[in-house]
Amino acid sequence: MSIQATKLRVLIGKHVVLSGENLVANMGEMTALVGPSGSGKTTLLNCLGLLLKPTDGQIYLDGQEAAAWPDRRRLKFWQKKAAFIYQDYGLISDESVAYNTTLKAGSLFRNRPYTDDRLTEILEVVGLSGRAKDAASVLSGGEKQRVGIARALYKEASYIFADEPTASLDAENREIITGLLRKAAGRGACVLIATHDERLASEADHVHTLAS
Repeated sequence: MSIQATKLRVLIGKHVVLSGENLVANMGEMTALVGPSGSGKTTLLNCLGLLLKPTDGQIYLDGQEAAAWPDRRRLKFWQKKAAFIYQDYGLISDESVAYNTTLKAGSLFRNRPYTDDRLTEILEVVGLSGRAKDAASVLSGGEKQRVGIARALYKEASYIFADEPTASLDAENREIITGLLRKAAGRGACVLIATHDERLASEADHVHTLAS
């Protein structure tokens, strides 16, 4: 399984954001999208994640042309197969680590018992053992980003789209996040990352460079 983009072109107004991008990203591998600011890294990532429809070109998911999928089919892809990791973490601050990881109603109430062996396992993998009941608001930036990755691992997402996942982190947390993304790829996910972080990009299996 893979994602393949062919001759992707994106116009915003009269501005050409992407012009003829071609890319293949495989399962079990990490692909870094790199380039200067304004080169279209996030735009390309959003197209590949079906968040943005390209002006022209094709996107194939597991051999199926997906760029023109209707909303219902794209929603099913996001629910069943995709996970998104954001620079600003994308967490609900007032809710628990458990809820932000599982998105299950049973984990909403921090003062009630909640047992989920898979959650316990995943939080241990990302270094957040014992933090399930903590509110996301009390976490550090690195810990918040680890919750985003925990959510992707818990969901067993086939495709992980990460936009500048290490941009606001210190060196220690950048190393942790890089290792966790590599671990996700090692578990079989197709991991795509838009990044300025040269260290993170150096750990990718493939690097796709966008021109300015």
